[in-house]
Amino acid sequence: MDIKALLSQLTLEEKASLCSGIDSWRTEPIPRLSIPSAVLSDGPHGLRKEISDENGQKTGTVESVCFPTGGAVACSFDRSLIRRMGEALGEECQAENVHVILGPAVNIKRSPLCGRNFEYLSEDPYLAGEMAASYIQGVESQGVGTSLKHFAANNQENRRMTVSAEIDERTLREIYLAGFETAVKKGKPTTVMCSYNKINGVYSSENKRLLTNILRKEWGFDGLVMSDWGAVNRRPDGVLAGLDLEMPSSHGENDAEIVKAVKEGRIREEDVDIVAGRVLKLVYDSLAKEKKNVSYSKEEHHTLARKIASESMVLLKNENGILPLDANKKIAFIGKFAEVPRYQGGGSSHINSYKLTGALEAVKEISPVSYAQGYILEEDRTEEALLKEAVEAAKAADVAVIFAGLPDAFESEGYDRPHMKMPECQNRLIESVCEVQKHVVVVLHNGAPVEIPWAGKVDGILESYLGGQAVGGAQVDVLFGKVNPSGQLAETIPLKLSDNPSYLNFPGEKDRVEYREGIFVGYRYYDKKEMEVLYPFGYGLSYTTFSYSGLKADKAEMNDTDTLQVSVTVKNTGDRAGKEVIQLYVGSLPGPEKAAIRPVRELKGFEKVELQPGESKKVSFTLDKRSFAFYNSEIPGWYVEDGEYEISIGKSSRELAESLTVTVHPASPIRPHYTMESTVGDLLKSEKAKTRFKAYMAKMFPGQDTDEELLTMEAVMDQVPVHSICSFHPNVTLRELQEIVDEANR
Repeated sequence: MDIKALLSQLTLEEKASLCSGIDSWRTEPIPRLSIPSAVLSDGPHGLRKEISDENGQKTGTVESVCFPTGGAVACSFDRSLIRRMGEALGEECQAENVHVILGPAVNIKRSPLCGRNFEYLSEDPYLAGEMAASYIQGVESQGVGTSLKHFAANNQENRRMTVSAEIDERTLREIYLAGFETAVKKGKPTTVMCSYNKINGVYSSENKRLLTNILRKEWGFDGLVMSDWGAVNRRPDGVLAGLDLEMPSSHGENDAEIVKAVKEGRIREEDVDIVAGRVLKLVYDSLAKEKKNVSYSKEEHHTLARKIASESMVLLKNENGILPLDANKKIAFIGKFAEVPRYQGGGSSHINSYKLTGALEAVKEISPVSYAQGYILEEDRTEEALLKEAVEAAKAADVAVIFAGLPDAFESEGYDRPHMKMPECQNRLIESVCEVQKHVVVVLHNGAPVEIPWAGKVDGILESYLGGQAVGGAQVDVLFGKVNPSGQLAETIPLKLSDNPSYLNFPGEKDRVEYREGIFVGYRYYDKKEMEVLYPFGYGLSYTTFSYSGLKADKAEMNDTDTLQVSVTVKNTGDRAGKEVIQLYVGSLPGPEKAAIRPVRELKGFEKVELQPGESKKVSFTLDKRSFAFYNSEIPGWYVEDGEYEISIGKSSRELAESLTVTVHPASPIRPHYTMESTVGDLLKSEKAKTRFKAYMAKMFPGQDTDEELLTMEAVMDQVPVHSICSFHPNVTLRELQEIVDEANR
């Protein structure tokens, strides 16, 4: 389709109309020129396509398969698995004539309290970006577009449509944009969705620096930018910023504002052509990728959802070999979530699931169990009769498995959690069962971390997160050993809420939230502080054991324009087949040429491998400049400081198996520039200035001419500005000092 020729046939009013939807889920058609609509639908972990009756009244959403949420599947650390999930979603979209599914959600988990954390992938931008890219590749391989969201710094639900996220440039680049950057460059999404919030006082929907300068010019994005639903502030400003499509429809109001702005000369018609042209490209590209008469098996997708959920669950504790369960023992399932699991979050991602399998139903395939409800979900109130029944069931069993977690009302899109606590009635249930039963396993259902005050009293803890419609089958698969758990935490679980680095500044004051923790988000903060946590980032147990050996790099010294090949051998040293996530971390070691404050270590590579008992595999990683760089706002750009870097292979950010050191040199080192405001200490780093300056030191402090004495004086003067030296001796002039500075700069 010749988009330019088509635009030439449109009136200004028609072009403006293309820049917003005709309703909640379709772009505006132009019947006069037979221009059709593209169809959008909510995601990201299932297809949420709205349906209407013959009168256009909404009647619900289509039945589809609810896969594990982003917070769950990220714990798989498995690019191929989330790509397969994306492929399945693409198939469902094609079957329902949906052109774009809204997802993935790659926002960083800044605080455990964010109500939408269940949708988000990780506290770590590298993991989030890599998993998002694979998801996008999967969906897009089926001819269906994705919408990478929410761009950017949408890290809370409180006042999300008005709040300004105040973030310094380095933090913005390293933490809150890096995942988007990877997803854009590797995944190549069809669309990007701007967020509701402001970034440093400017709404995302009209932030030209964000939507055009960074997204398009720096990262090379060539797709369409759409708004989140209702995120538009001043529509003409959005046109200038690079916001192509407003969703949903503003019923012609903002279209008229665009036309008015053109007629008043505030924007050009050529500007409208650019954004309208991108909408037309989306429409015709989508139509070209349509597949006719597509069908898929919901049951096969349910089976896939079960597999994804089982490989995403994280075994947090397994004392005394309580897991896997022995099917021949008396087992009691306790807790309402065993019967009716919590498997997804609330809000725009809520799926009308094709079916739902709870653990109580799934366990019938393996073993008879007793069951006690234990608690109610409607309110946090202990029903004494239910508690008594649960205690009695636990007494009569060899093992008690308690299914607990957060009810729907505790976390959802639209509001943040006030605390990290589970319902007190559930905590009391667990404590009561532990008093009568030594062998207790707790299975958790939650979208984000919870405080676990009873962690020391139970033998086993299985973190399910929100595992999708097949979560019950997946739980049973893991509990009884049909599946060896291989999930690793994509976020840190702190001991308590106040340990979180954003605690004092979340969710901010009125319409302003300051990201004062800077780059120290999640494990970057906890590890730097050497703070005790409940479970560290990357942590997860298995029913087998693994060892690492032979960590090697193909060079010990390199320029930042080179790549580094790193390899390690991992071996299954246990008696069960299992999967291991090999995590590679890079840390900047202190050195004379290093001034930037850095985390102790940062995730820069991961691979998941499956190994039979006794089997070994060599795993390789490629590290480039970005693996060692920080964002230097003074350049501005990514910069590698000269010096040593530690490369570690770990089972988590806290459990490192092997390490080695490499030296990295910047190919284009930043040459320091000295002024009269520079400190003496900084100036003495210049070999050109050092000799002459020492002569002046001897002049200022006669009789102290030994090296030791001069060193003492240098230490005293280290942080004194150069221009202040003349205050210490009448024979030293500003002109002479300027000459030394000029010499250092030559």
